Amino acid sequence: MLEVLLCSLITILPDYLFRKYRQGKTWGKEITFFTMWYELRWGISACAMLSISLVTLIFYYHPSTTNAAPLFRTVSIMPEKSGRVQHVFVENHQKIKAGTAIFSMYDESQLAAIEQAQANVKQVDAEFSTAYAQLSVAKSNVDKAKSAYMRSKNEYDRKKELSLKGNNIISESEVQKMADTVAINEASLSASSANQVSAQAVIDNILPAKRASAIEVLDSAIVDEAKRTVYAHIDGELQQFALQPGDFVNPMIRSAGMIVPSSGEASGREAVQAGFNQLAANVIKVGTFAEITCLSKPFTIIPMKVESVQSVIATGQVRTNETLLDVQERARPGTLTVRLVPLYEGGLDGVIPGTKCVANAYSYHHELIASGTLSTSKTIYLHMVDAVGVVHAIILRMQALLLPVKVLVFSGH
Repeated sequence: MLEVLLCSLITILPDYLFRKYRQGKTWGKEITFFTMWYELRWGISACAMLSISLVTLIFYYHPSTTNAAPLFRTVSIMPEKSGRVQHVFVENHQKIKAGTAIFSMYDESQLAAIEQAQANVKQVDAEFSTAYAQLSVAKSNVDKAKSAYMRSKNEYDRKKELSLKGNNIISESEVQKMADTVAINEASLSASSANQVSAQAVIDNILPAKRASAIEVLDSAIVDEAKRTVYAHIDGELQQFALQPGDFVNPMIRSAGMIVPSSGEASGREAVQAGFNQLAANVIKVGTFAEITCLSKPFTIIPMKVESVQSVIATGQVRTNETLLDVQERARPGTLTVRLVPLYEGGLDGVIPGTKCVANAYSYHHELIASGTLSTSKTIYLHMVDAVGVVHAIILRMQALLLPVKVLVFSGH
């Protein structure tokens, strides 16, 4: 409407003034409501063509959309396994911090598993004490066997030497008997040494591995026990949380509630997602200036800029299945998804996440014009393109003023 009014000022109005002051035709006589379509045909035709051109120019280079909102995502509250609720520590709509306990589940079998794992660890520790005692006994036996072996070996060497002198003091049978005793003591020493090595191996290898396995089972049981209590992983506000002690929770069926983040990118308080017409794909770039007005913060224009532009159109997404794709089923064109961030810090303060917004994006060719590489006609054209953006800015401000009226009066609130 504003574009038509502006165009009529330079088309219909001059045509009327010409016919009134040059041709002497006045309103109510020669020019009436029924004859003006003929009398002012040139002005009306020029106004129509100029209005269409201006509207096309404005909406192409300065696109607008009502499909804009600060989107947010929620985090579902789900335990890692099913169980019956024992304690509930929070209430619905409560603001919580990361690490806050939300609820716990009752599980006797898990407590029994922890007790059994602790008993296994204590049993291995007791086996260590027994193994050290056995090692001490084995060392004592080695010392005794070594002492007996050395005594018998020395006695055998002495008798052997006397026997070789030929004094018949020591008979051959005594020497042989002593040799047998040395062999027996040597075998006993070898057996005692083997027992010591075996006892040391139990302490150094077998029992440590057994204890590590028992500790691992205990740690796993403790971790499973900790899973009985569900904690918040982000700061936010609880929504749709109505658990009571005795309720059964199964993560495969439904969540216990959800957390709406209070800060960060997922909270919807740092950016606005807008869906522009696909024709704006060649106009909207990263860094393009924009403005929005939102229903939850009426009568306010918020300066924004384009942070990112989605490189694909969502309606083109397909998934392979047993049905062939028919492109005609996707006749509804999708939008170009754009992420807008405030131009100034705190720009979205007071804007409720999820609220409906209206967004305008403005083409800006100052740097290109200032480069001096364009022809005169191109420079004039781009100056005109940037100038008509003011019209769209005025329209957005009118929308900011009329949006509450439209919602409260004409939509039946």
